[in-house]
Amino acid sequence: MIPKTLDKEWIELLGDEFTKPYFAQIIAHYKAALESKQIIFPQAKHTFYALNLTPPSRVRIVIIGQDPYHGSVMVQGQEIPQAMGLSFSVPNGVPPPPSLRNIYQELHKTLGIKIPNTGDLSVWAKRGALMLNAILSVEKGKAGSHRHFGWEHFTNAIITKLCAARQGIVFMLWGNYARSKAHLIDERMHKIIQAPHPSPLAKGFIGSGVFVQAQKAFLSMGQEPFDWNLES
Repeated sequence: MIPKTLDKEWIELLGDEFTKPYFAQIIAHYKAALESKQIIFPQAKHTFYALNLTPPSRVRIVIIGQDPYHGSVMVQGQEIPQAMGLSFSVPNGVPPPPSLRNIYQELHKTLGIKIPNTGDLSVWAKRGALMLNAILSVEKGKAGSHRHFGWEHFTNAIITKLCAARQGIVFMLWGNYARSKAHLIDERMHKIIQAPHPSPLAKGFIGSGVFVQAQKAFLSMGQEPFDWNLES
């Protein structure tokens, strides 16, 4: 079953992935979670938000996360999920989590990018940064709770087919989990930049120079550097 909300370019690129048994399993698990009254993040309309903001033909960077934020915060008396369907990103008005704050610190330290007031990274997505979580849903308050759904079969296929269809993409693999995806990427056609996870618990991301490395990678492939600025 092809998701009704998914971008047509991705539907064409992914082809028969939607007819494979694993995808039927994902749908079945998701429906069962809804029927059991689970609160699922991100909201259903944002499950494929990363793909819809960044069609295959526009992808310049892939930033891989693990699974969506499972928490929520109160903003002006309203409970807002942190997850919005983009790895590391939170909706406008939601305070940036620690990992995102470290991302901002590294950008500021190495490229002089002004630290923004927003945690919404959709501007990057529209410029060609595919902010892809390996697992596309989670139960509220339970990190990794949808790992068994089969999402990784789908997102691995996204990486593999994107690599085959395009060239000159920079893949940002932060932390051991993201690094485990390196075998899916053809380094003859693309660039891989690895670093510790930006979580304060991991240590080592700040000072890793990942954004400088990304800019150099683009230049080495004859491309313009990426615009990381989030200020209007």
